[in-house]
Amino acid sequence: MNRYKSGKIASILGILGNLFLLIIKCIVGIITNSQAMIADSINSASDIISSILTFIGNKIASKPRDEDHHLGHGKAEYIYSMLISILIILVAITVFKDSLVSLFNPSIFNFSIWYIIVCIVTILVKLGLFLYTNKVAKVYNNLLILANSKDHRNDMIVTFFTLLSGILMYYGINFVDSIVGIGISIFILITGIKIFIDSYDVLMDKAMNEDTKREVLAIIKKYPEVKKIQHFNATPVGYLYQISFTIFVDGNLSTFESHDIANKLEEEISALDDIYVTIIHVNPI
Repeated sequence: MNRYKSGKIASILGILGNLFLLIIKCIVGIITNSQAMIADSINSASDIISSILTFIGNKIASKPRDEDHHLGHGKAEYIYSMLISILIILVAITVFKDSLVSLFNPSIFNFSIWYIIVCIVTILVKLGLFLYTNKVAKVYNNLLILANSKDHRNDMIVTFFTLLSGILMYYGINFVDSIVGIGISIFILITGIKIFIDSYDVLMDKAMNEDTKREVLAIIKKYPEVKKIQHFNATPVGYLYQISFTIFVDGNLSTFESHDIANKLEEEISALDDIYVTIIHVNPI
C-alpha cells in the first residue's frame, strides 16, 4: 500500500468514525445537559472537517509534478495541515467560551447510563483510529496524517475526562463539568498551535533536520576527490527535501572526471529516504 492510498483510507475512516460519534454525542449531550459532552461533540464536528481536509490535501499532494509545478504538489500536505490547525484553534476558543459561561451559569445535569456508554464507545473508536493513523504517519512521514493522528489521541484524553466529569456530577459535584470543558479547550488549543508551527516551518522552507544533513555530509566525505563544500541549501518539497551545494575538486581533473564524481554523489544522496532531488555544482580548486 503506497503513501497516498494509506492517507486516503485514514481520512475516510476518520470521516465515518467521527460522524458516528458526533451523532451519539449530540443526542446524549442534549439529553443529559452536559457542557463537557456538548464540548466533546463540537470537537467531533471539527474532526469530521479535519478528516475531509486530510482527504483533499492527500489527494492534491499525490499528484505528480507537471509544467506548472516542477517540484510536485507535496506541500499541499502542509497547507491542509495548517488549515486543520486553525480549525482546531477556533474550536478550542469556542469550547473555552461556552464552558466559562457555563461555570458561572450552571445547568442541571441529567444523568443517563448512555452518557457512560457513549464515552466508552468514543474511547474505543478513537483508539482504533489513533493506532492506524499513527502507524501510517510514521511509516510514510506524513504530517497531514500525523495531525489527524494527534487529533484522535487528544480525543481519547478529552473523552476520558468527559467520562470522569459525568461520574463526579452523578455524585453532585456539578462545577467539574465546566472545569473539564475549560481543560478540554486548553488541551485542544495547545495541539492546534503545535500543528500550526510544524506546518508553518515547512511552508517557510525551514532547513532539513540535523540527522539528515549529517547523513548527506557523511556520503560526501567518502569521496576524497571533494576538497571543499560551499552553498549547502535544503528546500522542503512536501515531506522530502531538494538539496543543492557546490563541490570543489582538483582543477587538473578532466570535465568528465569531475562531473562523474558529482553524478555519483547525486545518485547516492538522492537514494536517502528524505531526499527528493540533489543538485551539485562543480568548481575547480
